[in-house]
Amino acid sequence: MNLHEYQSKALFAEHGIPIPPGRVATSAKEALEAARALGGDSWVVKAQVHAGGRGKAGGVRMARSADEVAKHAEALLGTRLVTHQSGAAGLPVNHVYVERASAIERELYLSLLVDRRAERIAVMASAAGGMDIEEVARTTPEKILTFTIHPAAGLQDYQARQLGFGLGLSSEQRAELQDILHKLVQLFVECDASLVEINPLIVTAEGRVVALDAKINVEDNALFRQQELESLRDPAQEDAKERQEREHDLNYVSLDGNIACLVNGAGLAMATMDLIKLHGGEPANFLDVGGGATTARVKEAFKIILANENVRAILVNIFGGIVRCDLIAEGVIAAVREAEVSVPVVVRLEGTNVEKGRELLASSGLAIIAARDLKEAASKAVALAGQRAGS
Repeated sequence: MNLHEYQSKALFAEHGIPIPPGRVATSAKEALEAARALGGDSWVVKAQVHAGGRGKAGGVRMARSADEVAKHAEALLGTRLVTHQSGAAGLPVNHVYVERASAIERELYLSLLVDRRAERIAVMASAAGGMDIEEVARTTPEKILTFTIHPAAGLQDYQARQLGFGLGLSSEQRAELQDILHKLVQLFVECDASLVEINPLIVTAEGRVVALDAKINVEDNALFRQQELESLRDPAQEDAKERQEREHDLNYVSLDGNIACLVNGAGLAMATMDLIKLHGGEPANFLDVGGGATTARVKEAFKIILANENVRAILVNIFGGIVRCDLIAEGVIAAVREAEVSVPVVVRLEGTNVEKGRELLASSGLAIIAARDLKEAASKAVALAGQRAGS
């Protein structure tokens, strides 16, 4: 789950991490009031969306007067911001963050994330921070400094000092970075974060180290114990179908193809998508209905995948271990009838009560296409999707 910049900075402030003064606004009037309350003679107005690249997309604007702050806020609010991370449709701008402008001497990059291979928190930093950090990582990876934190020993002061030297900081700035890092690690653990990123982490003209930006991703699997953070979720920033699947305990990710997949088990879902690609097709989604799939859950899954107007065929691939194939068959039949499915449905069942499930499908009177194995199912789905796409 992603947090907005203003929400992340509120958590930074709670943990004593230095940030510039700022306030969130949902209208031009609130933005004007925020600028006046913050004081100063220049401000930055930032669109709040769950995507990077806001600056290059026009979502971060300088203002030299309070009236200009209101003007920028009015221009951004109610629009959709398109960045290289948002997709072509962009994301809605319902909040702006008004921040007192900072005198920037240097821009650095700093992040904490989970290194799953090392099973530790990893720290990444670079002296080449700012809007082009992705290009830095791609073309000059040697400029990215990294180390991991031992889960028992925690962050060591020497690690922070070495990082400060690597970033070219003065002794006072190294001490500030060390303090920030310790607080970031505490925040990371307490919030069950999967990513905490500051880009840029700036050195001000006065020589202070300050978090000019803030991004926090919270691990979805830990939200059961992070209810206060979960209340900060912004559904408007999420894919509508992905939001719907979460409400029904489904695992759904929207993709760009035209063959919808309904599978039980994440590994089997990945294999299904691989077979579709191998046969020349493109999956329209990843959808795992889970090992304990029920008839009702299968029906909801069909509703979600059919909401995608690009779908030209549906491939159902179920291995009945915990779940029974006859229950899945009942769900498929009910879904096809209720939703009046107009695209081909290819079903491959294997496992518990598989023969009973196949009998139910065969006697349903519906145009459901059976397949004995995954290879046959993928081949049929690709062929049928191609025929409908060309019709």
